[in-house]
Amino acid sequence: MRDTIATWGRTGRGRRLPAEAGVWVFIGGDLIVFGFLFVVYLGYRAKDPDLFARSQRALSVDAGAVNTLVLLTSSLLVVLAVRAIRAADPRVAPRLVLGAMTCGIVFATVKAFEYDHAIGHHHTPTGNDFFLFYFLLTGLHLFHVVLGLGVLTFLWSLALRAHRLSPLGISFAEGCACFWHVVDLLWIIIFPLVYLIR
Repeated sequence: MRDTIATWGRTGRGRRLPAEAGVWVFIGGDLIVFGFLFVVYLGYRAKDPDLFARSQRALSVDAGAVNTLVLLTSSLLVVLAVRAIRAADPRVAPRLVLGAMTCGIVFATVKAFEYDHAIGHHHTPTGNDFFLFYFLLTGLHLFHVVLGLGVLTFLWSLALRAHRLSPLGISFAEGCACFWHVVDLLWIIIFPLVYLIR
């Protein structure tokens, strides 16, 4: 079993893709779903660009930018945590994962305030097509952030045992990191698409 893990996804130079193959199947499916939603969003926006431009002005670009920086920071912390796990350092790795989890909680909190502000100004999913897509895309992404916090909790439990993880455990840690990076990547697409591009 360990030999299979060690050789899965190896390139000609002896490197391998991080994580298990199943993780990449899940991530690929997720990216296809979001890709489809992005295309549909762009199609609706092309039909009524004025409505979408007017509606975008109701969003807080500052809040979106803060959340972008928060998630980029969390990704950096996860990269460092996985590096510490590979180095079998149970002292540093859990702290880095907790830092990434804190960033995820900050993201969700800022998003909750954004939703509260939007709904308080009567910008709801039933208001117009833009806000339907705004709540759909950001809400689905927020669901992934919450799911990702659960994944990071598992990563934290692995980080606590970094000094005695098997190759399979390290592969699980890599899988957790890959999922979190995809959550960040999706936001990097959603932020300019929904908040900035007019």
